[in-house]
Amino acid sequence: MRYRNLLLFVTLAAVWGSAFMAIKAGVGEVGAPAYFFDAPVLFAALRFDIAGVLMLGYALWTRGPWRPRGRLQWIAIGIGAVFIITGYHALLFVGERGTTSAAAAVIVSLSPVLTTAFARAFLPSERLTVVGLLGMVLGLLGVAVLSRPDPANLVGSRFEALVFGAALCFAFGSVLTRRIDTGLPIEAFEAWSMIAGAIIMHGLSLGLGESVAGLPPLRETVALLYLAVVSSALGFLIYFDLLERLGAIEINLVSYVAPIFAAVAGFVFLGEGIDAPTVGGFLIILAGFALIKRRAIQDELSRRFDSR
Repeated sequence: MRYRNLLLFVTLAAVWGSAFMAIKAGVGEVGAPAYFFDAPVLFAALRFDIAGVLMLGYALWTRGPWRPRGRLQWIAIGIGAVFIITGYHALLFVGERGTTSAAAAVIVSLSPVLTTAFARAFLPSERLTVVGLLGMVLGLLGVAVLSRPDPANLVGSRFEALVFGAALCFAFGSVLTRRIDTGLPIEAFEAWSMIAGAIIMHGLSLGLGESVAGLPPLRETVALLYLAVVSSALGFLIYFDLLERLGAIEINLVSYVAPIFAAVAGFVFLGEGIDAPTVGGFLIILAGFALIKRRAIQDELSRRFDSR
């Protein structure tokens, strides 16, 4: 069982880490645009058109409650659609046009740190300690080291700022939805959030004047299907399984393994390099997470060793 969990954990990190490479393959970069370079929000919307339908099918297959009922459930779905699906992915897809797969994955790995900070803000009884505050500062410092803000290159810094905004949206949405006890199974919640988020992004894409000509080439088509079927549908199925077996603390660690796979996939498939600031920023963010979650990590390790 332990090896099965390890295999699933590594598979999930690989699936979610390589998603950053697939996004990059679809949008390209300044000077080397891909098919969806001028329509990154549309690219994200198409991903969740497919993923949402697949997730809804899975929710139906589980034979649990799948239709939202009541105001609270629709509010939670709306929050998930606006922040976790639309805000996170629209900003991420736009931002990846000007940064590498590895750098984007490292910035997004700040999400658990930001989630903790937002949770403390919404729960006044759970203030950040001095050590926890230091962890938060380290996380932000890691992003600064990675992005290397340069007044002479504001365009490059802007793309990484957009990815950071994506991480903020994901963390904020996660905290808000966690505060609402809807009783809706997580599979159904994810499915409806994806579908609603896709609709919002289609509207946003139209408002931005995005458009594409003809059908996408093979590479961009494969990237879209990979993101929808493998990274979204299959990835969340593995996530649901591991969440029950490992708990939230260990699942959070996926965020810190995924950048490794993002870097490898970006190097192998797109020829992207990995520079020292990316590695340094990752290590600093990881240290910040360890400080903020130190007690939870200690408790989890104690429980693991005591059970042996």
